[in-house]
Amino acid sequence: MTQHDQQVTTADPAPRRPVRQLLAASVGNAVEWYDWYAYTFLATYIADQVFPKGSGNSLVPLLSTFAVFAVGFFMRPVGGLLMGAVADRRGRRAALTVTILLMGGSSLLVGLTPTYASAGVLAPVVLVLARLLQGLSVGGEFAASTTFLVESAGPGRRGLFSSFQYVSTTAGQLAASGVAALLVATLSEGQMDGWGWRLPFVVGALLSLVGFWIRQGAHETHRAPAGEAERPGLFDALRHHPRQSLLICGITAGGTLAYYTWTSYLPTYAELNTGISKSQALLAGTLSLAFFALLQPVGGLLSDRFGRRPPLLFFGVGFAVLSVPLLSLLNGSFASLLLVQCAGMVLLTGFTSISAAVNAEVFPARVRAAGIGFPYSLTVAVFGGTAPYVGTLFKEIGSPGLFPWYVAVLCVVSSAVYLRLPETAHKELER
Repeated sequence: MTQHDQQVTTADPAPRRPVRQLLAASVGNAVEWYDWYAYTFLATYIADQVFPKGSGNSLVPLLSTFAVFAVGFFMRPVGGLLMGAVADRRGRRAALTVTILLMGGSSLLVGLTPTYASAGVLAPVVLVLARLLQGLSVGGEFAASTTFLVESAGPGRRGLFSSFQYVSTTAGQLAASGVAALLVATLSEGQMDGWGWRLPFVVGALLSLVGFWIRQGAHETHRAPAGEAERPGLFDALRHHPRQSLLICGITAGGTLAYYTWTSYLPTYAELNTGISKSQALLAGTLSLAFFALLQPVGGLLSDRFGRRPPLLFFGVGFAVLSVPLLSLLNGSFASLLLVQCAGMVLLTGFTSISAAVNAEVFPARVRAAGIGFPYSLTVAVFGGTAPYVGTLFKEIGSPGLFPWYVAVLCVVSSAVYLRLPETAHKELER
């Protein structure tokens, strides 16, 4: 790094209030993911109200397909690039402020979306717009909060701070699931269809204001360049650090596929292939997610002690060898699903607990947020976002047993990357 770069990226080496820093990143991140997952858990109610039933208009089903399945995930790389650039050019706190307000606004927009009966085709158009903004926000949140968390850590604590990325993500997912389940249990079907499904999104918008307030008191970890000419361009990370960008893709590919398979798709996979009831599958998923959240700080602390490569290889080789045997253990019982999910969560922690630290340690501070945000979110969209569809496709063509092999092969690819990854745990982070 040049002397000039050192000057423009200097920030205080240690946060003044580490607990406040953790709260600023974690609470905001949990709110972001609460809003994101609330849409998923309430999708059936949204579809009934926002999209027409039995309509001959081909435009509306097309909008529905893109809104629910594609737009959100594939806007995330755009958000990672744009909000990452804001974080590099204006500071991490500025980007974190934008992402949480963006998520709050888009969540409120979902909650206020008109029904198809009252507004016609405008209703799904509004929903698509809201989902676009949510995808933009989530992609930008990862880029900004990852860099902010790791840069906030004191000496020898980057892995621990990194682990709170997935602690907060899982907390948001569990909160969304809990709120949705509570509403379904307490409201009638007519109330849920009429107004109940809107409540979680209004709550999410209000929670975003709480996250915004907490983030206002956070300490900036990156002093942005003063002059416009000195600030990094939108594509500087890709242009000047192509190897690091590809490295992020290789690090992430196996991890994101395993993550979305084990945390989101596995209950559905078990329903499709073993006949387990939906209620038992959801209960096993909820319990395993809570277990997963508790494991994250342990994984982060271990990586601070023993380095990043050992836990990454524990994850990659573990899934490469055990994906097929673990999924073959599913026999339709609650116990087998819970055992398989928890075993996978232990392996998965080797990746999730330190992915933020590993990614941040790959790029120089000047382009760190944008450098992480775009390749990471693109890889998540390509491999993580498509995991349920690939698994269902294998089932439809009569070869469900191929899906575990797909997971295993991609984890082999990532393991090869981990083997060649330089050890960065005990090196000073460039600021």
